[in-house]
Amino acid sequence: MNGRLVVCPTPIGNLEDVTLRVLSALRDADVVACEDTRRTRTLLDRYGVSAQLVSYHEHNEKRRAAELVERMRKGQVVALVSDAGMPLVSDPGYVLVRACVAAGLPVEVLPGPSAAIAALVASALPADRWRFAGFLPRKRGELRRVLSEAGGTLVAFESPRRVPGTLALVAELDPDREVAVCRELTKAHEEVVRGSAAELARRYAEAAPKGEVALVLGPTATEEGSDRAAAVDAVRRLVEAGAQPRKAAAVVAELTGSSANVLYRGLTTRH
Repeated sequence: MNGRLVVCPTPIGNLEDVTLRVLSALRDADVVACEDTRRTRTLLDRYGVSAQLVSYHEHNEKRRAAELVERMRKGQVVALVSDAGMPLVSDPGYVLVRACVAAGLPVEVLPGPSAAIAALVASALPADRWRFAGFLPRKRGELRRVLSEAGGTLVAFESPRRVPGTLALVAELDPDREVAVCRELTKAHEEVVRGSAAELARRYAEAAPKGEVALVLGPTATEEGSDRAAAVDAVRRLVEAGAQPRKAAAVVAELTGSSANVLYRGLTTRH
């Protein structure tokens, strides 16, 4: 087959989460580009996959990308993996994918594990509109800006030792904001702690969580107010069209994830 790049997501903790398609792609590839050859070798050995490995990380990305593109021009198949999860998502790979596109080389992306998606779903927070911020900024001013931005539910990675300070800032901005601290996802000590920003700030004030952490923050108070107003307006329009208020509130609540009682009260308050 013609040379191409195959982007292969790898398990974020539990090695059993690798897909059959990824294993097949790794077996068939002429070379596997990976962040840490030792970690990738552990995965390959688990499933009896023999492959030539080359390092591809943030410190050699540009040079290695040029080398890999040249190999693909000659007809080779390159598989790209990161240490965990989907390459490019807070991991190396962007330079290589861009180089392949610029060179007119096919890029195939396989589906698979993603810490951001797993955390979003586990958080039980709204998933109809969300954004991923990668690793949160360290400077307080930049962090405050990211935490205050609209855009729905926010998913971000954070250093365990910085979690108490970050939660304290979230609680300062909006103590009632819904938050989930997702720790060690898919691993033996997986834990998802949900609550208000104020509650979780108190919980972690004395002891930071251990392991890899993904933070999920619900919409800001301003967004929730705007969304609720739009939902109440939708109920009002249904009622004006002839629907019963309670039934209209129930239908809109089911579609938006809002509380039917809250929408009904909002309707009667406005009237």
